[in-house]
Amino acid sequence: MPVKQQVGVVISNKMQKTIVVKVENRYPHPIYSKTVIKSKKYLAHDELETCNIGDQVLVQECRPLSKRKRWEFVEILSKSSLIS
Repeated sequence: MPVKQQVGVVISNKMQKTIVVKVENRYPHPIYSKTVIKSKKYLAHDELETCNIGDQVLVQECRPLSKRKRWEFVEILSKSSLIS
């Protein structure tokens, strides 16, 4: 079975070895044809703690690591311009 992968933006890295990634899904509204943006937050495992807030990252599905953490960090696609 293929592993699900998502691209999102890191919105928090305050926890140890955990990041919060916001993934946006864009689709046209079925009646009004306006683009609707839905977002969802995922907790992802970051073993080396390399991610910073604002980075665009690739995460993939994995086995449950804790109560809410079912994703793991794969790579940073682009670094944020913010220095924190």
